[in-house]
Amino acid sequence: MISLPVVIISIVLFFVLFFGIGFLLNMLLRMSWIMAVIYPIVCLFIISKEKLISYVQSPGESFASLFHRVLSLAAADVLILVSGLAGAIVSGIAINMLRKRGYQMF
Repeated sequence: MISLPVVIISIVLFFVLFFGIGFLLNMLLRMSWIMAVIYPIVCLFIISKEKLISYVQSPGESFASLFHRVLSLAAADVLILVSGLAGAIVSGIAINMLRKRGYQMF
């Protein structure tokens, strides 16, 4: 059983973490939505227990295992992962707003 304070702290942590990573990637690579595109892949690595090579060697079993793990996520886990996605999206919005107002990164 997971406690409510842990969930709230995790939600804020994931939002801030992926906002920051997304903001830095957007600033360095000049692609506003790069983290929003990469984030689902990061989530799959967080959820999966399989090694990356197993998706190449035995993709059927690996993807079936991943699908089962995604379906068995608790509501708190989904909330935490969605907050990370929200942080990645908000970082793209923030960079776009800054660019429209004339801010140049480098």
